[in-house]
Amino acid sequence: MAPTDTGAGTVHITVCYARPDTVFLKEIDVPAGTTIAAAIVGSGLQQACPEVDPSTMRVGIFGKLKTPETVVREGDRVEVYRPLTADPKQARRKRVQKQRAGGTREGQKWLRGSS
Repeated sequence: MAPTDTGAGTVHITVCYARPDTVFLKEIDVPAGTTIAAAIVGSGLQQACPEVDPSTMRVGIFGKLKTPETVVREGDRVEVYRPLTADPKQARRKRVQKQRAGGTREGQKWLRGSS
């Protein structure tokens, strides 16, 4: 059985950030008790991607939103999320309007009295 880090020592984590053109992915060892914000700073992400500000951007571990003060554990994947560029509701409305304009049955099925 592999030993676990339960106090002093280090933990092995991965820090990732995805841009439209490239991905930052780095595995690092940090001291036990390190927060997400400190792990991001220690990974060098801010030097590689200057637009990243861990105090204002949303962060998470394995797809679950967390606060920057959350302490990382062994094997965690720290993720930094970019802000949305489009409102999902608006994007869906535009897709439906485009389908309706095309005259397909799929675009017409939600209109009342169209039978």
